[in-house]
Amino acid sequence: MTDDNTDKPAIVLFRHDLRIRDNRALLAAAGSGKPVIPIFLSDETNEDSRPIGGARKWWLHHSLKALGASLEKLGGRLILRRGNTAAIVDEVLDDTGADAVLWNRRYDRPGVAIDTALKAGLSSRGIAAESFEGHLLHEPYALKTGSGGYYRVYSPFWRALNAQPEPRDPLAAPRELLAWPHPVTTDSLDDWALLPHEPDWANGFFRDWTPGEEGAHERLADFLDGSIDRYVAKRNRPDMEATSRLSPHLAHGEITPFQIWHALRAPEGLDHRSGAEKFRAEVGWREFSWHLLFHNPKLHSENFKPAFDNFAWAGDAGGQFTAWKRGLTGYPIVDAGMRQLWQTGWMHNRVRMVVASFLIKHLLVDWREGEAWFWDTLVDADPANNSASWQWVAGSGADAAPYFRIFNPVLQGEKFDPKGDYVRKFVPELKTLPAKFVHQPWNAPEAVLREANVSLGETYPWPIVDHQASRRRALDAYSAAMR
Repeated sequence: MTDDNTDKPAIVLFRHDLRIRDNRALLAAAGSGKPVIPIFLSDETNEDSRPIGGARKWWLHHSLKALGASLEKLGGRLILRRGNTAAIVDEVLDDTGADAVLWNRRYDRPGVAIDTALKAGLSSRGIAAESFEGHLLHEPYALKTGSGGYYRVYSPFWRALNAQPEPRDPLAAPRELLAWPHPVTTDSLDDWALLPHEPDWANGFFRDWTPGEEGAHERLADFLDGSIDRYVAKRNRPDMEATSRLSPHLAHGEITPFQIWHALRAPEGLDHRSGAEKFRAEVGWREFSWHLLFHNPKLHSENFKPAFDNFAWAGDAGGQFTAWKRGLTGYPIVDAGMRQLWQTGWMHNRVRMVVASFLIKHLLVDWREGEAWFWDTLVDADPANNSASWQWVAGSGADAAPYFRIFNPVLQGEKFDPKGDYVRKFVPELKTLPAKFVHQPWNAPEAVLREANVSLGETYPWPIVDHQASRRRALDAYSAAMR
C-alpha cells in the first residue's frame, strides 16, 4: 500500500489472526508510514454467524491480552469493539479520518460475506481497502480438480497442494508502529465477560496452555526439539507427549501454517524428517477441511452426503448423551477422553475419533450433537476441522470413514493406552486397577475390583450399552439409511 496522505491513519482489523509476526495486513500498514489503529472486531451480527463456544472465549480473553501487550511494545494500542463490522468501521473512519482499512482474509461464509461487503463499500467511497492471505497455505477456491470442481477426497487434494509452488516464507513483525495520537473509543476486555464464573470450569486450563503468540512459538519449539522424532510412531498414543498441541494457536491465528511449514524444513535425522513429513500432512488435513467448508458453508449442520438425511438417530435415550458428555459411559477410554476435554479444553486426536464413534455408532446420537458439544468445550474449536472431522467419523462427510467402521473402545484403549496411564490420569476411580482390566473393569474378578476399591455401579458405572449389540444396531441403521 502506498499513499502520500501519511498523516491519515490506517485501520488494521484483527479477527482470527491474533499475532504481530507473519501478519501481512499489519506489516503493510506499518510500512505505509501512516499511523496505525489496530482494532480487534468481534462481529456475530450476520444471521449465519456462529458464536464461539465457552472454551474459545476463555482463550480469546487471554490471547487478546497478549496481543495488546505485543502491540504496545511496537508503539500501538489495541482497540476492542464488537458489533456490525461496517457500522463500527464507519464510526472509526468518521472519528479519525482514516483513509485505509486492511485485514487478513477469512474463508467461512459469514466472514467472507461481511468482508466482501466491507471492501465494496469502502472502495466506492475512495477509501483504500486491502486484504491479505495468511490463515491458509492456499486460497480454498484456487485448487480445482481436472473437471474444474473442488476436491472431495484428501489424497488427491494433498497431491495437488504439494504440486503448487513452495509456500512463501513467513514474515517478521513490524519493527514499530506509528501511533495514532488521538483517543479512539474502545471496549473494556473485562466487560466482554469472556471468562467463566461460578463455577470457573476453566480454572485448570493454565496448567496446559499459554494463550498468545509467544505461547504458540514456544509450543512449536518444544515440538521440534522433542516430540517430532516420535511423531510417526507415537502420535496415536494419548498416554504419551507425541503431538504438537498447536491446534488452538492455529485456530486463533497466533501462528500461521507458513511459519509451521518452514520450521519443519530443517533435516535433522531420519526420525525428524519422517515426523516433519507426517506433520505437514496433518497441516494438509486442516487445509482440506477449510477447502470443504469454503464450498460447503453449512458443513456443521448439514450432511455432506444427502443419503444420511434420512438416518434414524436415537436421540438421548435414557440420558446416554448426558453420560457421554460427563465421561460416565462405563468405557474407560471414552470417559478419559471426555474428562480430558472438560478439564483441559482439549482432547487427543485418536481419542476424539473413539469418543465420536462411540456417540454416533454405539449410542446413535446425531453427529451434530457431538459437534456442538466439541464446539463449546474445545479451545481449538475450528469451524472447518471440527465439522469435517465429525462428518468423517459419521460416514456422512467427504472422504469419510466407511460407515461400517465402528471402533471397539476396549481394543482401542488396549492398543493405544496399553498400560492404562491415560485412563488412570483422567479416570482416577480406576487408577489401581491392573492394566489387564483397566479398559474393561466389568471383566475383572470381584477380588481384583475390591483390591482396587472399584465398585461397579457405585464408584464407576457399568457400561451404558453393550458393544456387540450396539454395533449390530448401528450397522442395521446405516444399512437402512443407505438403501
